[in-house]
Amino acid sequence: MFKQAKQNRVFQDIVDQIEEAILSGKVSVGSKLPPERELKDLFNTSRGTLREALRVLEQKGLIEIKLGVNGGIIVKELSSDKATESLAMLLRSQIITIDQLSEFRVDIEGNVASLAAKRATIKNTVRLKALLEEARKYTEDVDWDSFIRIDQKIHLEFAVISKNPIYLSIQRTIQDNIFDYYMKYLPKTKELLEEDLNDLTGVIDAVLGNDSELACSRVREHVAGFSDKMREIELKE
Repeated sequence: MFKQAKQNRVFQDIVDQIEEAILSGKVSVGSKLPPERELKDLFNTSRGTLREALRVLEQKGLIEIKLGVNGGIIVKELSSDKATESLAMLLRSQIITIDQLSEFRVDIEGNVASLAAKRATIKNTVRLKALLEEARKYTEDVDWDSFIRIDQKIHLEFAVISKNPIYLSIQRTIQDNIFDYYMKYLPKTKELLEEDLNDLTGVIDAVLGNDSELACSRVREHVAGFSDKMREIELKE
């Protein structure tokens, strides 16, 4: 499965070969790679170079290095955690501008809502209506923080209903890290909560009515509209 590393790029070649073996399924999740001494001979490299390559693969989330009698270099199950880590850091640092975030969300959430409308079930209907009622309660109480958390759950629920794990992963990363934008740039008024609730009601009605085009257009208008409000505050600062 492995061959001697190219001597002009030993470190990268080791990383590439092991990564390819894992991603192609040549080695299965939970299995162990050969021990270090065998890998060192297979790749015809030094222990230091091999260990550095293994550290990179571990950072990528492809392997886990366990010590002890039952330890070894174990192939991990692939997850989206590493793939979304950079996006999460960008959002938390607020390096991304409101315009850039809006462009990204309008497209992503439009597609998510469209798919959700096509795939919504009776079970999803119950869940969305329960979330909407909770949002309505927090609107009446003008409980800003609680309302925003429910708003985020509704947006995330659309991704769950879409049954697309890529959209779900991206949407979870966005909703987990966008709260500070809302807190910084949105006025905490009852009028704004009522407008948000009205928007969400319209999107949910379209999703539960299996109208994919309407769901898409409504959620895009909703995201764009609230981005405009945040932009107004940003420009005043």
